[in-house]
Amino acid sequence: MWTEARIPAQPPSDDRPMKRHHTARYYAHRVKESLTTRVSKLICAIVLGLLFLIGIISFILWLSLRPHRPRFFIEAFSAASSAVSYNVTARNSNQNIGVYYDSVEVAVFYQDDQRLGGGTVLEAFYQEPKSTRAIAGAATATGQQWDQIAADRARGEVVFRVEVTSVIRFKISSWDSKRHRMHANCPVRVGPDGF
Repeated sequence: MWTEARIPAQPPSDDRPMKRHHTARYYAHRVKESLTTRVSKLICAIVLGLLFLIGIISFILWLSLRPHRPRFFIEAFSAASSAVSYNVTARNSNQNIGVYYDSVEVAVFYQDDQRLGGGTVLEAFYQEPKSTRAIAGAATATGQQWDQIAADRARGEVVFRVEVTSVIRFKISSWDSKRHRMHANCPVRVGPDGF
């Protein structure tokens, strides 16, 4: 059977001094090294925290200041007696961002490839945020084109295409963006009555 051996709670006392494995200089160096490590970790944590905070602020600013291009709508369009007239509106839906236009050119096409006319309808202008600007103009069809349009109109509806092009810049407070080429196509169907 098993016999129990008693383990003493404390080792027997020796009056011998405790032997150190390292010198006092070694322990002082370790404490100093530990302090340096802690300070460098703290500095790294502060720098990384600031970079993270700057990144989040930049992302939020980018989301809130991201500009949207203007939208164009056909308000009125008619094709009667060889003249095609149109009324287009440009809508700036940005909350705090204005738009500079470097002149606006409008062209009217028949059957997608026959250009009836067009040209510069507005010189350079600035459009305020949350505003609408009307663009009106007309194009004249040649005799042969008008005969073809009138014949198609008599058979049913005719499809035209209004093409709006411009070079725009966005204005956010006092900062202006680089120039962007803007291009919009607006298809229009005209019935036998010309409207």
